[in-house]
This record gives sequence, structure tokens and C-alpha cells, in this order.
Amino acid sequence: MATPLTEQQKSWLTLAALWLLLLLLASLRPLAVPDEGRYGEVGRWMLQSGDWLTPRLNGIPFFHKPPFLYWLEAISLATFGVNEMALRLVPALHAGLMLGTLYLAARAISTELIARRSALMLGTSLAFLVGGQYVNHDMLVATWIGVAIWCFAFAFMAGAKPDATLARLGFVACALGMLSKGLIGIALPGLVILIWLLWTRQFKKILYLPWLSGLALFALIALPWFVIAQQKYPGLFDYMFVNQQFNRYTAVTYNNPQPWWFYLLSVLLLLFPWAIFALNQVRHQAIGAVVEISLVSKQWRSLCWIWAVAIIVFFSIPHSKLIGYVLPVMPPLALLSALGWQRAMANRANAGKIFAGVCLLNIGIALALMLKVGDVTRSGRSQDIAQVLACAAQPTDTVYVSDAYPYDLPFYAQTRKPMVVLQNWPTLRREAGDGWQRELFEGADFDVQAARVLQPPEALAAAGAMPGNWFVARTANKPVESQPGWKLFYQGAGWALYRSMQNGTPSAFSLASESPKPAQPIGLPGCHQQGHK
Repeated sequence: MATPLTEQQKSWLTLAALWLLLLLLASLRPLAVPDEGRYGEVGRWMLQSGDWLTPRLNGIPFFHKPPFLYWLEAISLATFGVNEMALRLVPALHAGLMLGTLYLAARAISTELIARRSALMLGTSLAFLVGGQYVNHDMLVATWIGVAIWCFAFAFMAGAKPDATLARLGFVACALGMLSKGLIGIALPGLVILIWLLWTRQFKKILYLPWLSGLALFALIALPWFVIAQQKYPGLFDYMFVNQQFNRYTAVTYNNPQPWWFYLLSVLLLLFPWAIFALNQVRHQAIGAVVEISLVSKQWRSLCWIWAVAIIVFFSIPHSKLIGYVLPVMPPLALLSALGWQRAMANRANAGKIFAGVCLLNIGIALALMLKVGDVTRSGRSQDIAQVLACAAQPTDTVYVSDAYPYDLPFYAQTRKPMVVLQNWPTLRREAGDGWQRELFEGADFDVQAARVLQPPEALAAAGAMPGNWFVARTANKPVESQPGWKLFYQGAGWALYRSMQNGTPSAFSLASESPKPAQPIGLPGCHQQGHK
């Protein structure tokens, strides 16, 4: 007779099921643009070029963020092939780590029931099921911020002196956080732990941290890339830390301006409806004090609240706000939500059925979003023409773009050469806002040779007279048709593909709106990849 599962085994199976569900949902949608197209292509280019030092977008240095995401993407793409799931495995693994560390921490400071419920609340939230598969830096840095806070907190709670091993792990997590997204990987764990130590009157313990060995581990992991890259590109530190981090935090000229309450709404959406049970504890603190103290001590509850409030306030100060920035507060809020549920709902009739029903509702919402997002975003993506291009072009062909940037095209087509981008670059340097043009010309300042792909609009006429050239434009913008030598080759949902007529007679599927069926050998690896439509 089979041995019954223990409660811990049931919990781990639950976590594994949630992570597999995340992977399933991640397989149901195409790349989102611009973010996933941009960050996924940087990883693909790193693998293709073999240059693991310099992140590049369209062959141009791209120093908005450190390279940890791109390294992991390149490894995953090399292992599993160039496809969407290989990219999404990177944030998904980090989301799984966030879920696992929440469960372990909650189990250590509370009960198995609270730990499992916390994990279920986080694992059925949009923060996990959607944010956990989104290809950008947010889930990576959020996870390492959380790991660092848990490690340092448990180290300080170990006794009169911090546990050295846990503290060193905290330094390692900070290093990986910094490699993930820069200074917030250090600043946010430090901010939370500092406030918590002061609040709980443990500040003197900070003197007993293993500073020498901890900082040595941090330096060994985090600093080599920054030092080597700064030596090769002398303006790197100023650009990444001053321009892309400090200025973005303090200036009011960047994209995505939002009101001060933006992250409060974001928390309610990403942790719906569980966050309501966490917030409800504020109103009923006196009523719930006896129950909560028996489940989680006052020191640990104060850590969770300080963790959530400090980070939300920190990110609410800048003018520019993005929803992914609030991901670091999900673990403590999930634990507080589990405690709130225990007080408000656990003793009610059918509480278990209600809990299961809400979990299924959240999963249904996430599933619906994943199934619909491809149709909703179809005209904004260039995936359809990327697949046509991949089956018609040769590796030596050149793609020209203008007025809009098809972030996902190089990834889906798996182009071997950077695209030539046609713009009035001198004017844009004076007038461009926080957009794709600025990404390219600021990166081009680090590499004069790579900057040659940034050309004036007049280059289009000469390109049309030469074989082996393609032009990609938004459907609503067709000035190229007045240029000699260019002919419409394929009309996509939101983008159009033109071919220089010196290539010869268009093939049988030119001007068609259906997927290509080439009779000749394919030219680019992307022709093998069917992907999402």
C-alpha cells in the first residue's frame, strides 16, 4: 500500500504544479513588443555574435541594464533553440525561485498551512502567472531582492549575532540583483533591512555581519563585468548609473508618467483578490492581534509591512512608473494575505471551497489573457512578415526600416545582419524623446563602427537599385512605393514588406496574405520556426 504524502510533500507538489501551469500559459502567446522583442533579441544577438561582454540591440551597444538577463537568455537559447519558450524560461525560473523562497520562509516562521496558502496566493496571482513569464529584467531583480531580504532577515533573527552563512547568501543575492537591474538590487534590500533593524531595535547586530567575506563575494560576482565593460567603453558608468538610473528616478521627461497611487492599484490587480486580505488587517489589527501573534511573530509581521511599504513608496516617488516595478513586494504581501485569510475566512463554512474557487478564477483570468493577447496585439507585431522574410531572404540580404522599429522581427526571422535604420538622426539627437530612436543613437555613441547602420532617409533610393535588399514599414506608411526599385512583397497585419526589384521577379507568394510555402531552400533559420500567429 502506498505511503500517504506528508503535508510538506503536498506543498512541494502544489508549487511544482503552479510552476508547470506558468510554463503552459507562457507557451500560449507570441512575444510582446516592445519589451520582449527588445530584450529577447539582445539575448539572441549575444548568442549569435559570441560577444558575451556587450549587450547589443541591432548590433549597437545597449547599456540600459546589466547583462545577467541576456547571459541567461543566450544559454537557454543555445540549449533549447531560438524560440519564445527558451526566453521565457529565464523569468519563469526566477518566479519559481520567488515562490519557493516564500514557502520556505513562511514555513520557518509560521505553520505549514500558512506557508502553503501564501504560496497558493502568490502562485495563482497575475504577478506570478503573467509577470513570471514576461521577458524583461523585472522578475529577475524582484526575485533576488526578495532572496536577499529573506537571507538577511533570517540571519539577524538567528541570535545575538547574525548567522554568517545566511548573511553571505544575502550578499550573493544582492550581487545577482545588481547584475539583473543595477543599483536597486542593492538599494532596496538595504533600505528594507535598515528600516526593519531600527524598528525592531536590532541595529547593533549590523556590526557583526561578515562584512569582509560578504563584500568579497559581492565583488567577485557583481563587479568584474562592470570593470571590464567600463575599460572598453569609458562612458558606461555615467550612462548606466547616472543617465539610465538616477536621471530616470528624478527626471519628469521620461515615458509612462503615472499618479502617486499607481502602485497601490497595481498591487490590487497583480495580487487580486488576495491583497484585500492583507490590507484588511490594518483595519482589524486589534481584533486579529492574538491570532496573528500565534501564527507569525510581531518582528516578522513588521518585516513584511516594512518590505511592502518601503518599496512601494520608493517607486511611487518618480514621475515615470511601470507596473513590473512592484513585483518585489509580492512575497511579503502574499504572506500577509494568508494571515488575513486565516483570521477572516478560515473558520467560515465552505472556506476551502471559496479559496479553491478564487484560485480557479484567477487561473481562468490569466488563461483568457494569454489566449486573447495574440489577437489584440497582432497589428503591432511584425511576426507575420518576419516569417515571410525568413523564407525568402538570404543571410547576406539587408533589411531597411524607417519611422517605426520592428522589435520582434530579427528574433523571429533570426537575421544575421543588423537592420539599416533610416532617420534624420541629427534632428532626432536634438528632439527625440524617450523612444526607440534614442535607444539606438545613444548606444551608437559607444561604437562608431556599429553606428553605420544608422543612415539618412536618402539611402533608401540607392538601396532599391541594388539586389538583396528589403524594406519594412508600417502598413499605414507607404512612402516607399514612390521610390524607384521597390515593390510590395507581402502585406502583413500591421507591417508591410518590400523587396528591391533588382532581386528579380517576385516569388509565387508575394503580395499574398497567407503564410509562405517556398519551393526553394529557405534562407534564414527563422523559416523553420512557425511560432504564434
